Amino acid sequence: MSDNRPVNLDIGTISFPLPAIASITHRISGVILFVGVGVLLWMLDASLASQASFDELMSTLQSPLAKLVIWGIVAALIYHSIAGIKHLIMDMGVGETLEGGQLGAKLTVGISTVLIILAGLWIW
Repeated sequence: MSDNRPVNLDIGTISFPLPAIASITHRISGVILFVGVGVLLWMLDASLASQASFDELMSTLQSPLAKLVIWGIVAALIYHSIAGIKHLIMDMGVGETLEGGQLGAKLTVGISTVLIILAGLWIW
């Protein structure tokens, strides 16, 4: 009996191409956004409940941890949006080749990195 199954399935030793990493990150950013919407809705509710809760929320948002959480949610939104635009462009038939996929992933990561850094400067 010939056994042609792979021997090593240790995910730590597998080298993923950039488009695969970009795709996995797109899914992870979607999960972060799903959780982040709950955080943002809680903050909206706290800001509208009363003047005292608004003032308390404003003082809480000045802490570095709160700014980091907001930056994380905004970063997930930026990356997810840029990757989504890339997918829409690919759905129109542009960049469906191997080279196009590599270029699209590089552009997605590059543009997202620049916008996430700018958002971090804006938040901090």
